Amino acid sequence: MVDQVALLEIEKRIQIVEDNLRQLQEQAAAYSGAADEERNADRIADQQAKLDALLKEREALLAEG
Repeated sequence: MVDQVALLEIEKRIQIVEDNLRQLQEQAAAYSGAADEERNADRIADQQAKLDALLKEREALLAEG
């Protein structure tokens, strides 16, 4: 059986990271400086890595159930 509490926590974290990614993408569209773009690209990559890890964690949890 799927641990519903753990699943809800992962879902919440996924939503937070997805929101962070949307905000960073909006900021990237507004930036004009190369340094800003590079820093924002690094932040986007970091958030995408976190999202990928959370999605894998959710998938594993669902596979257990």
